[in-house]
Amino acid sequence: MAGRMSREEQVSATREALLNAAERLFAERGVHAVANRQISEAAGQGNNAAVSYHFGTKGDVIRAIVRRHTEQIEQGRVRMMAGLDDSAGLRDWVACMVRPVTEHLESLGSPTWYARFMAQVMADPALYAVMFEESFTLSPSLKRLMDGLYRCTPDLPTEVHNERGIMARHLVVQMCVERERALAEHAPTYRSTWHDTATGLIDAIVALWQAPVTRDE
Repeated sequence: MAGRMSREEQVSATREALLNAAERLFAERGVHAVANRQISEAAGQGNNAAVSYHFGTKGDVIRAIVRRHTEQIEQGRVRMMAGLDDSAGLRDWVACMVRPVTEHLESLGSPTWYARFMAQVMADPALYAVMFEESFTLSPSLKRLMDGLYRCTPDLPTEVHNERGIMARHLVVQMCVERERALAEHAPTYRSTWHDTATGLIDAIVALWQAPVTRDE
């Protein structure tokens, strides 16, 4: 019959519905507070085993959520970095860390849940390892980004550089969480647009990289 979805299309639509439901529930309640049955119900699936059937474990669901967003963020980062050369400064490289994320969140419309989902995952060491692995596997541009940051901050000891990279990632996620939550709740926001949010983050992260290093005596 014309207009009827093929089996492949039905499976794809079901998987997408399950991922959307899982991302929202994980963001709102926390990963460990959500059962697969609840995800299936929120996605409108009568089969409580739908999550296990389509993905496997909860870790596999998380991988799939991270993957679909990371691929889009990677495309934006690659486009930004295409215009950079060896003369690029610290602010240029920090912008490549921040703007692909905020532009992706803006492209999703409102409400979104991905920033809050990331915050939940980053709070769990095992789940964070999954997200970290997926991000670097799907984002080869991240190595070039880190190399650019290293070149712009040659005087920082390696351990300080690594520490500030972690600080910067958490700052990006948490400020995106603040804006995402405010937009979802129709509450006042610190900045009027995602673009302005990114600008404020870039200002702060540049200052973070340039902060002096206090050495214990």
